[in-house]
Amino acid sequence: MNLALEQEEAVSADSFPKASAANIERMLRNLNHFNSTPEFGTTRVLFTEPEVAAREYIKREMKQLGLKIREDAAGNIFGTYEGTEPVLAPVWTGSHIDTVLNAGMFDGMSGVVAGLEAVRLFEEAGLRPRRSIVVVVYTSEEPTRFGLGCLGSRALAGKLGAAEAKELKDKDGNSLYDVLKSLGFPVEHFDEVPVRRGDVKAAVELHIDQTGELERAGKTLGVVKTICAPSVYDFKVTGRQSHAGGTSMARRRDAFMASAEMALAAERLTKESLGKDDYATATIGRVNVIPGAVNVIPGEADFSLDVRDASFEHKKELTQKILAEFEEIAKKREVMLDSRMYNDDHPMPCQDDIQKKLVEAAEETGISYIKTISGAFHDSMLVGEFAPVGMLFVPSRDGISHSPQEWTDFADIAAGTDVLARALFALADE
Repeated sequence: MNLALEQEEAVSADSFPKASAANIERMLRNLNHFNSTPEFGTTRVLFTEPEVAAREYIKREMKQLGLKIREDAAGNIFGTYEGTEPVLAPVWTGSHIDTVLNAGMFDGMSGVVAGLEAVRLFEEAGLRPRRSIVVVVYTSEEPTRFGLGCLGSRALAGKLGAAEAKELKDKDGNSLYDVLKSLGFPVEHFDEVPVRRGDVKAAVELHIDQTGELERAGKTLGVVKTICAPSVYDFKVTGRQSHAGGTSMARRRDAFMASAEMALAAERLTKESLGKDDYATATIGRVNVIPGAVNVIPGEADFSLDVRDASFEHKKELTQKILAEFEEIAKKREVMLDSRMYNDDHPMPCQDDIQKKLVEAAEETGISYIKTISGAFHDSMLVGEFAPVGMLFVPSRDGISHSPQEWTDFADIAAGTDVLARALFALADE
């Protein structure tokens, strides 16, 4: 029997090592020590002292596994488990280690730790696939510091270069480019960051479920069909500021009330679209009323709009309906409406073959699963611009994420890692 057949049998045999929930817990708790707000959740913002220390910790774990480590100009970290034919396009796995403010310890980090644990299983079993397997830590999936998410994967997809990095600034006026340079990243090689299609065989990301669907279904894993993508707008409504008591209801041009009607219209139109959409959401998450006094009719209101859909065409159609109704409301209420779109990403379907391999691995290990859609965006959405992608969800209690109450059982992450490892090996040995 040749080595390839022996390895194939080893992967499918009961003797294939199981992921260690204890090892996964150890790494996640160690990562959680790098935290700006230990008294209230987990805060690890890009290139702050805790985040830089967390990067060093992950690199130490990679070194202990014998991975070859490199970092690019955008700050992405790559740990390579070399295959028997390393000239072949590799298989990627991984996620991010940065967080929003006062978050939890699982979002993003679970995918990185699962990738490292999968590599440990290969080492323990003496398995070496044809293609290399690369554990990736993507730079800043969260938009916490620079206002734009998926910075590392966006750069890998060729959508964020040196010029854009110089324009992106944090609240203190520091550009992403200058921060990268100050930390010693090779910014002079920013043009080498983008990955060409075909240079990566496949990329599979494990992540916590942020909807609660797995928990409600009583299933351990979710095989993702599509990653929804946002279109994000800022709106400014300008009415007429005047006295709350001295201005009759008939004479008002209330900027906030116009905004409130627009918000309800966005909600109604999105709910109406669900008859033909697999998944669609509209969210107004930020509202600013000016002047913000109890006895003054607001003369200005600013608000955000985030529209997501599993289909780009459906999202475009829904967004156009929302914008048209906003204009009608502004006209009826005699207010001015200005808008600015600053993000319009495309949803990313997960490749059928990767979904199939994840399903086969789940059935082989006897782990329950469902097919699902990701309403949240992930680095895989951008990685899909240059490589086939897949995603695997593990349950999150009550679907809570971006919160100190975020919780996923370590045993569930271990189960997901067992499936991830088998799918990674199957892809890497082709």
